[in-house]
Amino acid sequence: MNIGTKEIHSYHVYIITNKNKTVLYIGVTNHLSRRLFEHSENIKLNKKSFASKYNCEYLLYFEKFTWIQEAIGRENEIKGWSRSKKETLIKTINKNMEFLNDFFSYQL
Repeated sequence: MNIGTKEIHSYHVYIITNKNKTVLYIGVTNHLSRRLFEHSENIKLNKKSFASKYNCEYLLYFEKFTWIQEAIGRENEIKGWSRSKKETLIKTINKNMEFLNDFFSYQL
């Protein structure tokens, strides 16, 4: 970074689900496409995590932030909500709760 310039950071709060949309997982990351890839790989490798245990790898919702503190605060806020409130939030950008992964493909 050059002195006098600011580096722009990007963080995402995201909600993923399993194939049948029975579980919602909320997370935060600085690289959404990579993180979605990691969730898929963790399932294949039988990693011991909540998302892997419940096969959560399908993106339903995301928000973008510049500051990690704001992203973490938003993640914690959403985690405290009821399922119905989370679904209402998802439907603000994804009315039919379709999987959005294809918009975030990750290249190795």
